[in-house]
Amino acid sequence: MSTASDRPAVPEWLSKPDDANALVEAVWPAGATRDDTGALVLGGVPATELAERFGTPLYVVDEDLVRARAREVLTAFRDAAARHGGTARVYYAGKAFLTTDVVRWVTAEGLGVDVASGGELAVALAAGADPRRLGLHGNNKLLPEIARAVRAGVGSIVIDSLVEIERIAAEAASQSVVQTVLVRVNSGVHAETHDFLATAHEDQKFGFALTDAEAAVARIRELPSLRFAGLHCHIGSQIFGTAGFAESAARVVEVHARLREGGEVPMLNLGGGFGIAYTSKDDPTPIAELAEGIVAAVARECASRGIPLPELAFEPGRAIVGRAGVTLYSVGTVKPVRVSDDLERLYVSVDGGMSDNARTALYGADYSARIASRRSDADAALARVVGRHCEAGDIVVGAEYLPGDVAPGDLLAVAATGAYCFSLASNYNYLTRPPVVAVGGGAARLIVRGEDENDLLARDLGVAPAASRTTEESA
Repeated sequence: MSTASDRPAVPEWLSKPDDANALVEAVWPAGATRDDTGALVLGGVPATELAERFGTPLYVVDEDLVRARAREVLTAFRDAAARHGGTARVYYAGKAFLTTDVVRWVTAEGLGVDVASGGELAVALAAGADPRRLGLHGNNKLLPEIARAVRAGVGSIVIDSLVEIERIAAEAASQSVVQTVLVRVNSGVHAETHDFLATAHEDQKFGFALTDAEAAVARIRELPSLRFAGLHCHIGSQIFGTAGFAESAARVVEVHARLREGGEVPMLNLGGGFGIAYTSKDDPTPIAELAEGIVAAVARECASRGIPLPELAFEPGRAIVGRAGVTLYSVGTVKPVRVSDDLERLYVSVDGGMSDNARTALYGADYSARIASRRSDADAALARVVGRHCEAGDIVVGAEYLPGDVAPGDLLAVAATGAYCFSLASNYNYLTRPPVVAVGGGAARLIVRGEDENDLLARDLGVAPAASRTTEESA
């Protein structure tokens, strides 16, 4: 894991820009611009207006971009499948960023939703999602979660271990229903990404080894309360290119073909993990190219074995919502620090940090930042955006060039925070979690309220009720 101490002062990919106000097109939301005052404009709304109305830190998500991206991804995979004589469905991976509004946006555009806990399932159901278009994941689904999923009529449950076969079968039998299930397998293909994001290793908590899959499926087929629908495989996250998916498909289709000898295997779910651009160094594969490459690889493997192409399913999350999100902060302090004899770096402290964006601390993730409240003519200066937590590793943006006159009171924007920032948010140091605002067409609306100190104290049973405190104080 990358830490603050082993990051280079200036990464090789980071170059000093001629204009420290410029927005890298592939990183910032499509349509993001600056108005006549120099303020960053998101979804037609100036960042200064957003900060004034809703405060900072503030998660901002462009609804129109989420919807457009959902349509684009669905069309890409459906069209690719059709070219090879098949069909495809797309589930939005709710773990990336989930609210009832987001569920409504993606389902309205034709996507299902993949949930990974009882809480995520509750959000999807509260949003009115069709349970038949939901899939439940998790390496340790709790018995109440399984019961609720079966009772709700969830379209598929992804089985992750032998014990889950028996648990789900027993629950389905008790409710006199037949539950559709998939079996998650590890293809042994390691995504070219951070170790903690690569989830196809055999020595990890998710799924079955390919050599164990047939025995698991055989047991499922013995149980009348379960219907085996196919295999599921996810090779990791933030992946560029199709090579890993193609190799994984070759291995999984081999098992798929053998399973067909014992009964129907109508579906193959290849997960998600499609990358986005966080900085200028990132060059994500266009979704249409990605879809064609993956589907073509599966089609080739099926053709070579003389079997039909199964219905394909995919579970993108970050690829749909990541670029649509921007986080706004207020700058509190700016501190020049001498890194070496010939290098100085500005430490720009903001009013959030690892409690609203844990990815930098968790994965050494890189981000891009810009002053959002004004345009500056100052020369670009090397900067590190840090939070206000009691951790040296509380870093939001490890390395960036900002205008050298960045100052307390400036509004700072960090791009591509739509995925895994809100989802991973915490109350570390008893900071409150930020609100979420949806923008689009020049309007903004609150979709998740921010927390206040009453929320922080609400679960602490050592806090006397307000009425009791009033009585004691008056006495």
